[in-house]
Amino acid sequence: MAKPKPPTIVYVGTFPPRPCGIATFTQDLTNAIDREFSPAVKSKILAVNDNGTSMYNYPSKVKMQIREIDIDDYLKFAHEINSNPDIKLVNIQHEYGIFGGDWGNYLIPFLEMLKKPVVTTMHTVLPQPDDKLKKITQNFIERSDGVVVMTKSMARILEEVYEINKHKITVIPHGVHHVAFPSKSKAKKKLNLAGRTVLSTFGMLNRDKGIEYAIAALPKIVVKYPEALYLVLGATHPVVRKQQGEVYRNKLKNLVTKLGLENHVKFYDKYMDLDELIEFLKATDIYISPTLNPLQAVSGTISYALSAACPIIATANQYATDVINQERGILVRFKNAKDIEKALFDLLGNPKRRKEMKKNSYFYSRHMTWQNVALSYFKFFNNFAKIMPREAGKPPVLNLDHLKTLTNQFGIIQFANHTKPDTGSGYCLDDNARSLLAYLMLYRQQPLKSYLAPIEKYFKFIKFTQKSGGKFYNFVNYNRSITDKSDSEDTFGRAIWALGFMIGTKNLPEQLRKQACAMIRKSRRHIGNLKSLRALSFAILGLYYLLENYQCDGQDEKKTAKEKEEFVRLVKKSANLLVKRYEQQTEFKTKHKWHWFENVMTYSNYKLPEALLRAYKLTGNQKYSQVAEESIKFLSKVSFEHEYFSAIGQDGWYHRDGRRAYFDQQPEDTASAVEALATAYEITKKKEYGEQAKLAFEWFLGKNHLNQMIYDEATGGCYDGLGRESINFNQGAESTISYLLARLAVERIK
Repeated sequence: MAKPKPPTIVYVGTFPPRPCGIATFTQDLTNAIDREFSPAVKSKILAVNDNGTSMYNYPSKVKMQIREIDIDDYLKFAHEINSNPDIKLVNIQHEYGIFGGDWGNYLIPFLEMLKKPVVTTMHTVLPQPDDKLKKITQNFIERSDGVVVMTKSMARILEEVYEINKHKITVIPHGVHHVAFPSKSKAKKKLNLAGRTVLSTFGMLNRDKGIEYAIAALPKIVVKYPEALYLVLGATHPVVRKQQGEVYRNKLKNLVTKLGLENHVKFYDKYMDLDELIEFLKATDIYISPTLNPLQAVSGTISYALSAACPIIATANQYATDVINQERGILVRFKNAKDIEKALFDLLGNPKRRKEMKKNSYFYSRHMTWQNVALSYFKFFNNFAKIMPREAGKPPVLNLDHLKTLTNQFGIIQFANHTKPDTGSGYCLDDNARSLLAYLMLYRQQPLKSYLAPIEKYFKFIKFTQKSGGKFYNFVNYNRSITDKSDSEDTFGRAIWALGFMIGTKNLPEQLRKQACAMIRKSRRHIGNLKSLRALSFAILGLYYLLENYQCDGQDEKKTAKEKEEFVRLVKKSANLLVKRYEQQTEFKTKHKWHWFENVMTYSNYKLPEALLRAYKLTGNQKYSQVAEESIKFLSKVSFEHEYFSAIGQDGWYHRDGRRAYFDQQPEDTASAVEALATAYEITKKKEYGEQAKLAFEWFLGKNHLNQMIYDEATGGCYDGLGRESINFNQGAESTISYLLARLAVERIK
């Protein structure tokens, strides 16, 4: 039997190499959806050509071409789409100027003929239509199953002016490319702009850009700030060039000469590719959008500038009013050079404010990344067509860059300000133990020499923190001194976990294993005295991996056997304590059944049943397996009560007979769930555990209550937490390593 073909989505709109903003949007959207969902879902393009004679050298993704002025083409391709059973949905990229007829009304018979579900993305919503425009717009929306707009204002206009049912409309922002938080100075150096204060405007040049007003604002600015440089980036719009030549560009150049600004205004007359554009935006200190059209509903240029951490000065058009406030920029009046001049003086004279705007702009745009946009589109599409979902748990490409950024010659720094290591936060043993675990897991997968250096570094840190009596200091100052003499049972347990895993890792240099053996022997007497259930669980995991491939050489067989027996005894003692605490809690008569080890669920909850599963595999004690499965199912019922994983929030935890906290979810807790569920699948072979592990991992990739990525593909880092309405955008060590541990765990599920 032939394998069924994957479902296909057809996107109707302009497409590169046709130079057009909608074309770029269609390309970026389909590329983002392909990255997330291909090969499970296919994308095909029905490209709209601008007249009957235009030809473009389209990529293979473009399967059909329609001539905007030929009504027969619309009907022909509607029939072709209907006759293809693989096509499950059509997405129209709508702009009034790209379809034939009055206000693009050739689209209406196309939609009338289509028998497939249709989602229309509207790039313009005019707030004051005449009767004819209103009726045409209502007609094509009526024939669409769903409508995507990019701002709340656009949605409100559709409801109030066009009388569209709000349940048909969803708001998905204009996408932006994922750029790591930029260093403006590095970007300037790369472009030979060091020492300049860079102002910029980009996009295809036409009179609506209003660039003459930005130029006219500069004479007094450059007197006070002679390092100021205004870059006008982009080629003239091809339609404008065809009809008018370079009249507008020449007008701007003449104005520059007239005002004596030749050293302060430069034109970059080129249709820029994405990488080049991003480099210029990364170097931009202030972005200027002096457009003249107050009805402009969407601006890719402003969106891209936000994503590159640019404070923005913009005329108060429809889109700018929606996305720019005093935290991210300044709105100015149309055709008003004095307003732009004042805004420039305000920002250039207040570096502290500009710095805050830079951060605010960048972090505001994180929900707009193409990856988040693709997830939102796909979710909306599935309301109207049964499209195969992405394979759950499919991890992005391995990226260790941010882990390396946080690590210096001594160890991994625990906190970060956004993506920059916060050196003042120093080092903690927990993070270095986790880092050692992650690299050991990578080494087990593939014993590369490049993994040995970080393994030795993190192991050396653990050695540095071990006390003479066998316990460990948790915190080390950045100057590598220990001022906090306290110790933590949880930290001790994590150290045992890492050391045990190291001892049980084959092919490591013998000297490293011997040192790890000596350290765990020194700590062994403290394991039996642990009271923290999480510390006990971490220690059980470490001893399990140690015993799985015992390599503590240098002793005679009798001593080795006795030592192994002692480690097994410690596993049993620790597991028995977990079982005892579980049974004590389940004996309580409460309003709800409470199959848990404590009267509250807090952090790293899944580690407790995971440890019992490992103890069961080591000893064969069925009681450990029974309690592990009962508790993991109870915890999973809480964690998966929605269609996505939801870790217990730190904002209140979950007390017996109380209400669970949903917010301030931490990556460490999600990683614990993925690891434990992957272990449950591995040991019990029960399919539901593997599916839950994959679903929990999806939390990092946007399957959470905010539908936003927690993992940052641009850096390889992970954001520090998921709040009620926003993400904690710092990328510290715990979060970044937690993502990596979860990723390595989900790869075990076959």
